[in-house]
Amino acid sequence: MALQRRRFLGLAASAALLPAVSRIAWAQSYPTRPITMIAPFPAGGDVDVVGRVVGEGMKKALGQTIIIENISGADGTIGLGRAARARPDGYTVDVGNMNTHALNGALYSLPYDVLQDFAPVCPLVTNWYVLFARATAPAKGLRELIGWLQANPGRASAGLTSASMHVLTVLFQRETGTQFILVPYRGGAPAVQDLMAGQIDLAFGTPAQLSLARAGSLKAYAVTSDKRLALAPDIPTFAEIGLPALSYSSWYGIFSPKGTSREIINKLNTAAIDALADPAVRSRLAELGFEIFPREEQTPEMLGAMVKAAADKWWPIIKEVGIKAQ
Repeated sequence: MALQRRRFLGLAASAALLPAVSRIAWAQSYPTRPITMIAPFPAGGDVDVVGRVVGEGMKKALGQTIIIENISGADGTIGLGRAARARPDGYTVDVGNMNTHALNGALYSLPYDVLQDFAPVCPLVTNWYVLFARATAPAKGLRELIGWLQANPGRASAGLTSASMHVLTVLFQRETGTQFILVPYRGGAPAVQDLMAGQIDLAFGTPAQLSLARAGSLKAYAVTSDKRLALAPDIPTFAEIGLPALSYSSWYGIFSPKGTSREIINKLNTAAIDALADPAVRSRLAELGFEIFPREEQTPEMLGAMVKAAADKWWPIIKEVGIKAQ
């Protein structure tokens, strides 16, 4: 009887180890099929572009293709809702930014928690914003533009493409004493198209659109960076013109649904780090005006800290200014 009992206990202990062993073995073999990366904005926007450039670079380390799925609408909340509900098995991740994973938590009543329902994987890049206007805007410089807006309250219109753009646009109105119509868009690409067509007058955009200003399709007035951009040394910062409150940057990163194993997070993080070290990836991101985070900051913990810091800083400002979802 004692022998049978010891045998039974040994079998029970072995059985208890099976789930853990199988999870480890499964994680070690991951991935065995393509990975879907949800970009919660239309194709051609900055989040989509960052995801495509980095996702392509991750293929080598993972041995699998990363398929970008654009699920746009409601300032990225629809796509992120899909990502939050996905199985935490490493085969669905999302590429998002400060808007989707922090600011939206203060703007929308969401069926998910931006701070709790995602596992940070890797911070990718940071960037700044540029105030653009239609090519026919009746102002050569920012001070002249502000004067025109002040003299014509409610006449101009500005496109809103994300929470960051919304915050910036409302802060711009507050800091300059201007009033204009706010027009929400599903993403950056449609807003830029309408701006070039003269359907709207203003919009904050990314440095990636500076090529349109150089081509004469748009006018660029000021950048939200602390110093002038290497891509556009002739464009002043807002701080230079006496508007330091409009110094502002955003970050982009890869996230996985809450509950994804650390083994899988580590594999995805390593693949992202390898991609960000690739000269072709670095060159392409630099051309678009993005700055890659230093290697020592490319950790899940750093991305998690960035999410919390953005919420701590901007949620009270959003409430104070009274910004509402459009």
